[in-house]
Amino acid sequence: METEGGGCGDQGATLHAVSSAVLAVTRHLSVHEVLQVIVRAAAQLLDARYAALGVPDDEGSFAEFVVDGVTDEEWERIGPLPRQHGMLAAMLREGAPKRLADIRTEPEFEGWPTAHPVLKDFLGVPILDGENVLGILFLANRRGPGGFSAADEELLTLFAAHAAIAITNARLYERNRELTVVAERNRMARELHDAVAQKLFSLRLTARTAATLAERDPARAVRELAQVERLAAGALNELRAVIFELRPADLADGLVPSLRKHVEVLDRAHDASVRIAADEAVVLPEEHEAVAFRITQEALHNALRHAGARTVEVRLATRDGSAVLEVADDGSGFAASDVPEPQNGLGLASMRDRAYSIGGGLTIDARPGTGTTVRLEVPL
Repeated sequence: METEGGGCGDQGATLHAVSSAVLAVTRHLSVHEVLQVIVRAAAQLLDARYAALGVPDDEGSFAEFVVDGVTDEEWERIGPLPRQHGMLAAMLREGAPKRLADIRTEPEFEGWPTAHPVLKDFLGVPILDGENVLGILFLANRRGPGGFSAADEELLTLFAAHAAIAITNARLYERNRELTVVAERNRMARELHDAVAQKLFSLRLTARTAATLAERDPARAVRELAQVERLAAGALNELRAVIFELRPADLADGLVPSLRKHVEVLDRAHDASVRIAADEAVVLPEEHEAVAFRITQEALHNALRHAGARTVEVRLATRDGSAVLEVADDGSGFAASDVPEPQNGLGLASMRDRAYSIGGGLTIDARPGTGTTVRLEVPL
């Protein structure tokens, strides 16, 4: 019974270790971050001195090769990324785990740089998406005696299956983010056309009319020139607002001062009243502040350019252990069924993706004719 109890205890500890390693990986959305955490978590999981993960490319080398246990100075002495030769090529070709007591005695052990650390016991497993090899995860020089066991191989294979899901999700997230950036650029191009180009076209026609009337009706020509001045001023304000939105956010002073500055500029550039009520004590990590700022910017853009709001208020406070950021307007509002798919994907979906990327949540309260409130909640 004691043996069985001990076995259950060992199994529980093992499952806890795998669970912790998987959770560490799935917290991240950047592909490079995910690869780094996979390597670090695998080394800790099996107490290995060295760990590495190679992502193959189509040219006989590796698109990325992430290591743990090697210093930057040692890595620089080792040289360029390894080619797909020797043991790495064999694992890519076979797509199966490989466990060795001493890798140096294997025929495939060749081509290692002289500055490379001395490897002995070795355990490598492929990271698979179906039959597609996403990468090779391998460990060397287990700190405990006896090298890697069959149980270690089974454990690393289980972890690699979860790592494949994390890598795939991270790639999808990055692809979606790239598409969002392209969509936002296209939107800004449309904004420039709708808000500025049309005003400039009207300005040109009005100026031509004034020129025609200059001799036979000077008084009317003066009125037309006054209209030219008003149109030019409007176009200038619109252009400044669009350029301001395109400019990267400078959050060097922190989130609250940056939001205040942004609100002040928008309040001057638009007819609507744009206000802010923010708790100066709210401080978030740098990455979270950047996301919160972008979501606020997107919500303000929608309120001022699409909702016809007369008043917009930005509110930032803490509530129940979270930072709560709201952008509320008195504009036209909308029903979810009324939002066209491209516009929904461009604005609301991208804001939700950004909120999710920092572990936050986004809710949107809107009804036709009663305005809209966009609410971001981020745990402190």
